[in-house]
Amino acid sequence: MRLALVADTFPPLRSSGAVQLRDLSREFVRQGHSLCVLLPVPDLREGWTLESTDEVQVLRLKAPRTKDIGYVRRTLGELMMPFAMLRNIRKSPFAHERWDGVVWYAPSIFHGPLVSALKKSSGAPSYLIIRDIFPEWAVDMGLMGRGLPYRFFDAVARYQYSVADVIGVQTPGNCKYFESWARGAGRRLEVLQNWLGKRAISRCSIRVDETRLAGRKVFVYAGNMGVAQGMDILLDLAEALCHRTDVGFLFVGRGSEAKRLRGQAYARQLTNVVFLDEIHPDEVPDLYSQCHVGIVALDPRHRSHNIPGKFLTYMQSGLPVLANINLGNDLAHMIRAEGVGQVCETNRLSDLLDLAEVLLGQIDADPGISARCMGLFEREFSVENTVRQIVSALNAAREAAR
Repeated sequence: MRLALVADTFPPLRSSGAVQLRDLSREFVRQGHSLCVLLPVPDLREGWTLESTDEVQVLRLKAPRTKDIGYVRRTLGELMMPFAMLRNIRKSPFAHERWDGVVWYAPSIFHGPLVSALKKSSGAPSYLIIRDIFPEWAVDMGLMGRGLPYRFFDAVARYQYSVADVIGVQTPGNCKYFESWARGAGRRLEVLQNWLGKRAISRCSIRVDETRLAGRKVFVYAGNMGVAQGMDILLDLAEALCHRTDVGFLFVGRGSEAKRLRGQAYARQLTNVVFLDEIHPDEVPDLYSQCHVGIVALDPRHRSHNIPGKFLTYMQSGLPVLANINLGNDLAHMIRAEGVGQVCETNRLSDLLDLAEVLLGQIDADPGISARCMGLFEREFSVENTVRQIVSALNAAREAAR
C-alpha cells in the first residue's frame, strides 16, 4: 500500500510519541509498504523539505509553531497548522499523490481538515490512532471546565473523529467513549495497543554506579514529567524509604514539572533520589539494564484508560513495574494478571509503600518476573502486530466502501 502518515512529532524529537512513530514507519516499510510521513515544522525557510530515513520518506511542511509557547498562541497555531500543511503539500512533489490509505496520530486533535483533504483527493480510507482523549482528560485533571474553551476543543476533536473510517484506541476501557461514533455507517472501532520496535542499543551516558545510587536497588522513571503524571507521591515514597540504604530512585527526563520536582527533592534532602536530564532513546535500554524496577505514574484524577509508552519500554527490557495510576484503569488489570509488577489505585502513600516493599522482595524471590515482562511485550506490544492490524483495517474499510 502507498500510505501517508500524518503526525506532529517525529525524530529528531525524543518524546515517546516520536519514537513510536519512528518505529511504526520503519515497520510499514519492512512489511513492504511505501510510506510518507507528513510533519509540521515551524522553522523551515521554504514551504517544504523532503528527506529519506530508513527508506521512509519524511515530508516536513512549514507550519505555525505549536510547542513551548503559551496556550493561546499554541491553540491558534494548531488551528492554522493543517491548512498551512495542506498549502505546502500542494507546492511539494506530493501535490498530486494518490494514497491507498491515510493514517494519523492524536495528539494533535487538529489534523482533521488535512486528513479530509487527503482522503477526498485519493478516495482513500483513513485510520485514526488515538493515544489520549482530549479535551476529556484535561477536564478530569481540573485543567479545564466545560465552558466555552472545552466546547471549542470538543468540536475540533469530534470533527476529527468524523473524518476517520477506523479509530484505534489504547484499551478496551476507552471504547465506551466512542460508542455513539461507532454506530455511524461504515465506521469501525477497535483496540490498537501501544507499540515499540526493536531498539538500537547505545551505551548510556548515565552510569548508575557513578552516582550516589551505586549499589542500590534502583527504581527508575524515564520520560515526561508533567501535570498528567502526578509525580509528587513518588517523592513521598522516596522519603518514606530513606531509611533503606539499599534502595534508590532515579528520575530521567524533562517536562513542565521536572524543575519543581527536582527542587522539592533538594529541599527535602532526599539523598536516595537523583534527577538527570533527558537522554537519547537509544540509550534507554542500557539505562534500564542498570536498574531494577520501572515506575509508571498517572494522576489519579484521570478517568480514561492509558497504557503509557514507558510501560512498554520497561516490559521490553524485562523490568517489572511499580505503578501508581487512576482507579479502574485497564493497565492495573494487565499488571496483576500478567504478574509483571505491583499497582496502586488508591493514590495513598501507605498503600504505595507497602506495594513497593512487596515488589522489592519479589524481584529477589521470583526469577521469572523479567521473562514474563518480555513475554508480555512480544505478545501484545510488538510493532509487527500493529502494522498488520492497521493495514487489515484499511483494506476492510476500502472493501466496505466499494
